[in-house]
Amino acid sequence: MPNYETTPLNKLVRGPKRASYDQEQIYRILDKKFLCHVAYTWNGKAIVIPTAYGRKGDRLYIHGSLKNRMMSCLSEAGEACISVTHLDGLVLARSAFHHSANYRSVNIFGKVRKLEGDEEKMQALECILNHMVPGHWKHVRQPNDKELRATLVLEIAIDSASAKIRSGGVADEKEDLDLPIWAGVIPITETVGEPEYDPFLPEHIKAPASVLNYVKNHQP
Repeated sequence: MPNYETTPLNKLVRGPKRASYDQEQIYRILDKKFLCHVAYTWNGKAIVIPTAYGRKGDRLYIHGSLKNRMMSCLSEAGEACISVTHLDGLVLARSAFHHSANYRSVNIFGKVRKLEGDEEKMQALECILNHMVPGHWKHVRQPNDKELRATLVLEIAIDSASAKIRSGGVADEKEDLDLPIWAGVIPITETVGEPEYDPFLPEHIKAPASVLNYVKNHQP
């Protein structure tokens, strides 16, 4: 896959050695998460909101209520900036100045399109749900006409993107290495517990394969 063109918009200025514009690497980071942070402007104020997303090719999909302020502002603006971050560890140095974190993050910039047709809206909603829990769409009731009409779905083209990645250990100053101070890394990983059944479920209904596979695939 190609690299995204480096522009004033996506270029990493601070820590450029940690930058990546590789499309494949950016897609990998996106596909390991389903929660993003979306920036938008409302009445001249900058606001950031977390929301679920799905990716299909070079497009991201998000959804919300027809009265959702974020969705309305994005639709009107016609463009969006979306951020996704994995926290992989705390890097604790000898000096306070060199404390850091290990992480993988992506910023995406792209045009926004409001989906109008029922078919493409349904496909986008399927993409979002299956991005969260792979294969789960076929195990749920599909949105009905009323729910579909009440839902605004946006497509964000991944026109430009960049990743910033930090890994490894402590980077203390040479003169601090002999200080009697502990330094190291605390790894951080997400864990997934066993499914908790809804109390109204009949006893014969068991968790579907999508749920069991999700739990299995997210064990440490």
